[in-house]
Formats: sequence, C-alpha cells, structure tokens
Amino acid sequence: MNITGVDFIALPTRDFEAAEKFYGDVLGRERARQWGDMPAREFETGSLTIALMQSDAFGLDFAAHSHPVALQVDDVAAAREELESKGVKFAADTIDSGVCHMAPFEDPDGNTLMFHHRYAPADQGPAS
Repeated sequence: MNITGVDFIALPTRDFEAAEKFYGDVLGRERARQWGDMPAREFETGSLTIALMQSDAFGLDFAAHSHPVALQVDDVAAAREELESKGVKFAADTIDSGVCHMAPFEDPDGNTLMFHHRYAPADQGPAS
C-alpha cells in the first residue's frame, strides 16, 4: 500500500445551508465541488479540502467533530480579529505553545476549528 496524501476531511452538519454560508462567506473559502443533488460541498483551504456533509442525508447520525481542524494562517491575531468582527466567538485566549500560536473556535454545528501559525522551525519542539 502506498498512501500518498489525504484528499479531504469530512465535517458533519445538521444545517447544510448555514454551514455552506459559514465556510464560504465567513471563512472566505473557495466553494468547490457540490456533490450532485446532495447537501454536501467541498471547500478548498490550499492544502486540504474540507467536505461538508449533512449527516442525515447520508443516513448518518450527527456528531460534531470535537478535535480541531487546524487552519494555517500567516497571522493568528489578525485572522481572529477578522472573525470576531463577523460575530464568531473563540473558545479561549490565543495559545502560544512555544513553537506556534493557536486560536480555537467552532463552526455553526459545533465542529472545532482553530487558526494556527507555526513560528519556530519545524524540527524545533517546545521549550523545556
């Protein structure tokens, strides 16, 4: 087996129209492929496609994704300020781990996302 990458991550939604507006209009992600007549659409991030899927339309139970999808940004503070100006609430203060800045928030369905920016070299771990 030769796994060469990850094509997309699927995030569940109860309200496809609200989720589609959040990812397209609030986060400003490119609306990509619509899955035929199904309430599902892909959004591009630059390195990973986010596929929103209205759970019940696919015969699945809805459960919010509780572990964060880290969205890479150049400036966490600026990205956070932009979303806050659009009414998005953040779960906590911005975190400085010693190698990166992180700011967690949720989409309208409670799926956990975060802005992330690594400022230390990739081979550098947290300070001890």
